[in-house]
Amino acid sequence: MAIQIILIIIGFVLLIKGADLLVNSASNIAKKFHIPEIIIGLTVISIGTSLPELFISITSANNGYSDMSIGNVIGSNISNLLLILGLSSIIKSIEFKKETKLIEIPLCFFITVLFFTICNIEQNVTRIEGFVFIFLFILFIIYTIVMAFKGEKFDKIDKSINNKSANFEKKSTFKDICFIILGIIGLKFGGDFTVENSVIIAKTLGLSEKIISITILALGTSLPELVTSISAAIKGKSDIAIGNILGSNIFNILLIIGISAIIKPVIYNLSYNTDIMILVLVTTILMIFPLIPPKNKMSRVNGIIYVSMYFGYIIRLFLI
Repeated sequence: MAIQIILIIIGFVLLIKGADLLVNSASNIAKKFHIPEIIIGLTVISIGTSLPELFISITSANNGYSDMSIGNVIGSNISNLLLILGLSSIIKSIEFKKETKLIEIPLCFFITVLFFTICNIEQNVTRIEGFVFIFLFILFIIYTIVMAFKGEKFDKIDKSINNKSANFEKKSTFKDICFIILGIIGLKFGGDFTVENSVIIAKTLGLSEKIISITILALGTSLPELVTSISAAIKGKSDIAIGNILGSNIFNILLIIGISAIIKPVIYNLSYNTDIMILVLVTTILMIFPLIPPKNKMSRVNGIIYVSMYFGYIIRLFLI
């Protein structure tokens, strides 16, 4: 079993480094075409931090491990809110912007409820429903771009960015394309190593695919969000911290489940109903936090509540 643990660790490293290569190289190419950095952040970077979950879920679905495909998304979303957002707000209180409070958190809630409803209609996510998720994902991307242009004065920012970037050594487009290919290869093999060896460990220990996916895989694939959000919280960039988490949760459901279902319809295990209801509850609590003292803030107390709920959730998984 020691070999499997080592291979899972290698898999996580390949997933994270693959995502890093892909995101950085895609960002370099985007900059060469003078695409504003904030747009890159809202699209390429946000999607990039969800790539480990994407490849884990696709690999799981293709190999017939639907429990892992669904469990990885649900577990990652719960980890993102309770653990990562909780820890980030403990480090420094996070301020809720108006659009986050009124649009993005309710949108995250709506998509989670939609996911729960679709899964329970026929106990699977069909290809048609996968296309619906991808369509909603595209609408969300359009929303983020529109909100970015509405909220920022790009003309002034872009000129300063482009002038500064001109002073740095430019990597060739060919080199960036090579790194993108290497990133995709890293994600592919990282996903294979992680899923296959997690299944072996689950069978050896008598654990279900659900437990493995909703704990080990979920935490491992949430590392990019963890690093990004905590780093943003330390620097006092609360909009990045909470934006990264909410964006990742929306991407996880719409993009990852959508693509997985299009490739191969995803079978849903009703035992996940409790976990999704917990996710709905946690998102509901997040909608309440801006309305209670201290208003419009995710305080340290709120963070402690979330982290405590996370450990309570993990304990519950192993006791049942």
